[in-house]
Amino acid sequence: MKTQVTLGVIVGNRGFFPDHLCDSGRKAILSTLEKLGIKAVILPTTATKFGSVESMSDAQKCAELFKRNADKIDGILVTLPNFGDERGVANAIRWSGLRVPVLVHAFNDDPKRMTINDRRDSFCGKMSVCNNLRQYGIPFTLTRLHTDEPDSKTFIQDLQDFVVTCRVVRALKNLRVGAIGARPAAFNTVRYSEKLLEEAGISVETIDLYELFGWVNKLKDNDRRVQAKLKEIQDYAATRDVPAPALLKMAKFGVALADWMKSTNVNATAIQCWTAMEEFFGVVPCTVMSMMSNMGLSSACEVDVTGAVAMYAMAQASGKPSALVDWNNNYGTDPDKGVIFHCSNLPKDLFEAKPTMDYQAIIAGTVGQQNTYGTVVGRVKATSFTYLRISTDDRWGCIRAYVGEGEITKDPLQTFGGFGVVKIPNFQKLLRYICENGFEHHVAINPSCIAAGVAEALGKYIGWDVYLHE
Repeated sequence: MKTQVTLGVIVGNRGFFPDHLCDSGRKAILSTLEKLGIKAVILPTTATKFGSVESMSDAQKCAELFKRNADKIDGILVTLPNFGDERGVANAIRWSGLRVPVLVHAFNDDPKRMTINDRRDSFCGKMSVCNNLRQYGIPFTLTRLHTDEPDSKTFIQDLQDFVVTCRVVRALKNLRVGAIGARPAAFNTVRYSEKLLEEAGISVETIDLYELFGWVNKLKDNDRRVQAKLKEIQDYAATRDVPAPALLKMAKFGVALADWMKSTNVNATAIQCWTAMEEFFGVVPCTVMSMMSNMGLSSACEVDVTGAVAMYAMAQASGKPSALVDWNNNYGTDPDKGVIFHCSNLPKDLFEAKPTMDYQAIIAGTVGQQNTYGTVVGRVKATSFTYLRISTDDRWGCIRAYVGEGEITKDPLQTFGGFGVVKIPNFQKLLRYICENGFEHHVAINPSCIAAGVAEALGKYIGWDVYLHE
């Protein structure tokens, strides 16, 4: 997972305001970015006065610099140590040709230093910059406070949220999702529109299970890659009670799937499970999916393609693996608690202990226990988390999402599969929203607090209809 973010930085300047503030302001901003591990592309101080942007010439120089570094820049930070020239800022962004998130920051004035030599007027200048960005049709993000110091806790949180936004936009740009197998007939809930996803820049690559099993059957038991994958599986989860033939099938499936993903440049997958995999191949794909998700190559079950998109977006945003779970049960009579569950293919980093491989208890009675080995079971560890659901709404021709944060608790629960107890503020309101708007029972979760940045990315910069549950 690529977590490094690079920002193009524009230091706004206006000639009849104290330009020495651009020198100190530039240094302060770059210091904060460095502390947070954020790389910067910024005009050198030899190119313009203090490396700031004011005139048309300055804007052209900045735009050219950004163009040369377009493949590196994930977002743009506009900072205003003084009033700033709104046309210079807007022109630099427009002429760069970049279509990335933009964060607008303005410095505080000091009431004790309001003379002509030190007065900033960034408070006012920020409004002018935002006015021009809106006129130019350039979407932008605002800080929590209208003006703020570069080293304040609030601005640091603004930057951290903005980094999440940049990562999500970057992750979904030209994303390719693999749909392996047909949607299970009983799961109308995971229907989706490939065309709406394609319009958003997300492509779906399909393959039939028959073709994939054909490649699996060509692999020999002693194939070097198969044996390497087998060891990887055995190291990943406790497999003591799993029959050796089942483990070998999983290894072959993992090799064949990895080959196909590489050849098609697929970053995430959604895989058919119920029940062809069990009846005609003899294992479930859960462990292989869990391993992929744990590496950031998010994998959703039941061919839930939009679920995989949500998983991948959050994994890339946080640098931590995502899981796909069901909003599955109430937890007693507490209206703000519930049970999340899957059979499961949850990534091992989400469990409180090393997971155990087992058989799929739900369908074992239908297809036979011996055909359902490969689930990864255990309890999800207590932590704060973000949840996200993305869905294509064919009736209205748009893509919709909801996102929010909650807590995975330590409340007692005895069950099977991968599970946990969650607490979400005003949970009943969220559940009503899910039902009234026809969202699926699946939801992606990630052990991080990134809801604000994700919502900003999906809503403002990608243009989807997003509900942020607060």
